[in-house]
Amino acid sequence: MAEHDFRRTLLSPVHTLIECRTLAAGLYQVTGQGGAIQPGDTLICTVKGSRDLPLRLSVDKVRCLINPPGQWIASARGPDLRGQSVLGWSIRCDACEREQAFEFLARDQDSLDARTTRAVERIAELGWTPHGDNHLCPACSRAQNSSNCSPS
Repeated sequence: MAEHDFRRTLLSPVHTLIECRTLAAGLYQVTGQGGAIQPGDTLICTVKGSRDLPLRLSVDKVRCLINPPGQWIASARGPDLRGQSVLGWSIRCDACEREQAFEFLARDQDSLDARTTRAVERIAELGWTPHGDNHLCPACSRAQNSSNCSPS
């Protein structure tokens, strides 16, 4: 099955997400243009209220519209985002002092420790690695791994 990326950063006029609405817990209706969407495909959208946080949806059914040509409506399943909020934090590399803002999802009732755990999971997805109580950016992490792997 194919994967179609409709995140805001990758949109083009011929491959566009028009609407993504929640119908019920974990059930979505997605309207788009282009992409030749089929049942079983995966759609990657942007979580509402986020700049770049991905929302992966699995397509159940697709209905192609006659007018306008190329437009479709799909029903899809994904995570239940009720009771969750998009939070924005930033992280600084201990080696090069590079700072990066990032977003992650947290439950509204999560404690600070639980939110911190979710933030650490998200920065790991972005390529940051733990370094003691701190973190290394992807570039510094690669440099450190290269120096550790060199033969003596």
